[in-house]
Order: sequence, then structure tokens, then C-alpha cells
Amino acid sequence: MRTEFLIMANFRSLIQKAFYLGIGLASYANEKARMALTELEEQAQTLADKMVARGEITAEEARKYVDDLVQQAQKKTEDSSQSLSDKEPRLIEIITEEEETSKNLKSNNRDELRDQVDLLQEELRRLKRK
Repeated sequence: MRTEFLIMANFRSLIQKAFYLGIGLASYANEKARMALTELEEQAQTLADKMVARGEITAEEARKYVDDLVQQAQKKTEDSSQSLSDKEPRLIEIITEEEETSKNLKSNNRDELRDQVDLLQEELRRLKRK
């Protein structure tokens, strides 16, 4: 019985670490996307300022140009994140050697873990939308 408890504790710890890794990766990707968007906006503004200085466009046209570029970049980012969130992760089942003796215990824990994974996936989708 103690062995089963240790196995479940290790499994729970593994699931928790995998979740935190996923959240960390999502956060890192979000930060990188924001940095890239900010850099794009700065470059577009610099280009627009140069064009205004040369008299090629007016200040109003430059402002509209920068806004359009930023909106296009944001739309592409939202579209790609939406297509990624539509895909469901595949189910991975881990089978232990003592499956026969702890089948009832695992069945209950499995249901709990699935519920937790579902909640975590919903939370991750909600965080991606922010």
C-alpha cells in the first residue's frame, strides 16, 4: 500500500511539473510575441518618421501606416494562437506494474486527474486569450 501511495505521489508531482512547464512556456511565448510586436511598432514608427521628414507622406498618413501595421501583426498573432488552441492535446496513459491490485484506486484518481487536466486546459486557454 505504501508503494502505491509513493507512485501516486510521484505521478501527481510529475503532472504538476508538466503543468507548470506548460504555463511557463505559454508565458515565455506570450512575452516574446509582445516584444516582437513592440519592436515592429518601433521600426514602423522610425520608418514613418523618416518618410515624413523627407516629405513623402504626411504625419496623419504615417500614423495610419503604423496603426495598420500593428493591427495586421496583432491579427496574425491572434489567428495563430487561435488555431493552436483549437487543437486538443492527445491523451497519454501511464501504466504501472501493480495495475491489477490498485485498479479501483487508480480509476478514482484517474477521473480526478482528468478533471484537473480539463480545468488546467481551460485556464491555459483563458490565459492565452489575455
